Amino acid sequence: MNMRIKRIITIAVLLAGMFSAGAQQLPLYTQYMLNDYVMNPAIGGKNPYFEALSDNRYQWIGITDAPRTYSLSVHGPTKNLKVGLGGYLFTDIVGPTRRIGVDFTYAYHIALSDKMKLSLGLSAGLLQFAVDASKITLHDPVDLVISSGYQSVLIPDFGAGFYLYGDNWYVGSAVPQIYPAQIKFFDYISTSKSKLATHSYSMAGYRFDIGEDFDLEPSVLVKYVKPAPVQFDFGLRAVYKQKFWLGGTFRTRDAVCAIAGFNYQENLSFSYSYDFSTTNIKNYSSGTHELVIAIRFAYRKPPESQSRIN
Repeated sequence: MNMRIKRIITIAVLLAGMFSAGAQQLPLYTQYMLNDYVMNPAIGGKNPYFEALSDNRYQWIGITDAPRTYSLSVHGPTKNLKVGLGGYLFTDIVGPTRRIGVDFTYAYHIALSDKMKLSLGLSAGLLQFAVDASKITLHDPVDLVISSGYQSVLIPDFGAGFYLYGDNWYVGSAVPQIYPAQIKFFDYISTSKSKLATHSYSMAGYRFDIGEDFDLEPSVLVKYVKPAPVQFDFGLRAVYKQKFWLGGTFRTRDAVCAIAGFNYQENLSFSYSYDFSTTNIKNYSSGTHELVIAIRFAYRKPPESQSRIN
């Protein structure tokens, strides 16, 4: 086998691994209980205010070209509190590969009773999958593949979800990337063809009032993308006077995570998490950092009347 064929196969394997239908194509978030909107469009506008949230994740510190994820979202209700509008942008970078997504969402909230609402949501947007071939080091720097430089594809993205919730509980499910659009790089590499993988997210949470000052909030997130095994995130957060919180999550086959955060007045919050890997990657990495900053504004009701569960 000549060197050109070997190099082409190397590129093909890289692309197949990053963008195959069997791989997790969407970003991973430890603080899913705070950044839940980007996983389920039906959550848009659930609270009586607008929220802008930034999530910055640095995975596997100490490993060169390890994953980095940045997301920014804004969503909130219309004046009648029945419609939620919003959008989000994310960038997921792994070595020479990059995924950028932008989605806009619509949610309609239906009051089933005085204590229960059902929200149905839709999302639509675009995804860009890209690879910078010039950052891949091969033996022959003038190889045809490398000279192709920056390769990218732009494809449509659609999703849907529902969210059933009350003052101190929620249950929801969402299906991002419903449309299996084709992802194709380098026309002369047939194995670089793949499709968007339809993901499934299911989530639930409850808030227990422990006296006047403490709340305890268990939660679970269930993730599935065929043919990978189902993955669970089990979370627990203890909140003091709705100002400070400590907690943690356990992600099956991946990590144990610690979380801490605080609210500054009613409008600003900060949260930090650290992931301790439970896989062999712990021998090469010093962990994963994630920082979430949220700003709340344009209250439709006084802040004290808002739902206390995030």
